[in-house]
Amino acid sequence: MIESLVHLFDKYHLVAAFAVIGLAMYVAYWISNNLTRGKLHGSAIAIILGLVLAYVGGATTGGSKGLSDVTLFSGLGLMGGGMLRDLAIIATAYGVNLKEIRQTGFRGVVALFVGVLISFVAGGGVAIAFGYTDPVDITTIGAGAVTYIVGPVTGATLGASSEVVALSIAAGLVKSILTMVATPMTARLIGLDNPRSAMIFGGLIGTTSGVAAGLAATDARLVPYGAMTATFYTGLGILLAPTVLFLAVRAVM
Repeated sequence: MIESLVHLFDKYHLVAAFAVIGLAMYVAYWISNNLTRGKLHGSAIAIILGLVLAYVGGATTGGSKGLSDVTLFSGLGLMGGGMLRDLAIIATAYGVNLKEIRQTGFRGVVALFVGVLISFVAGGGVAIAFGYTDPVDITTIGAGAVTYIVGPVTGATLGASSEVVALSIAAGLVKSILTMVATPMTARLIGLDNPRSAMIFGGLIGTTSGVAAGLAATDARLVPYGAMTATFYTGLGILLAPTVLFLAVRAVM
């Protein structure tokens, strides 16, 4: 039976990718429910498992693409690519009530700009505190604190080194995991219990994966609203970080 599975996975790499992700999610949610009693969300554990698997794959093969460097699991490269990621993000919009979006209005737009600026300043401040003085490096790390998607896009645009781009991705991942864990714990304190507050929350925090997982642990009905503004947040960060924010950092430094 094992030989049959190996043959199937070797022939259909995308099937193998779905199997690996499905198993990782099952293990992550089992750990969440049985070992942490739901205090640590399954999505956060799944990301940690993914990072471990990526390290193991890279260390074993000497490659740079994580577990997808292993031929048997090369389908992970396609599954984790932009195509399916963007499809998953866009699909969340189908659960949105347009009336709620209109009622959020100006407050949602303000939340987007405030969220991007606060995250960028926080990330750039940490970069400066650790001795970075090059505006390109500071901007890239600050953009990573916006989200782990904005960081590498900004770094590639400005010509940052691979080490700095990696730091920006790490900053975004830490933010995403913290959002997943902290959202259900603080939801009652901040009034995160309706579509409008979810949209403002998504605009302020911005990391789509973190917001979606955190809201799923709080109230699954809020996920489409938070994910929608978080997606706009990512787009706004990609527009502002390598242009306006980079020029601002260069002027200050």
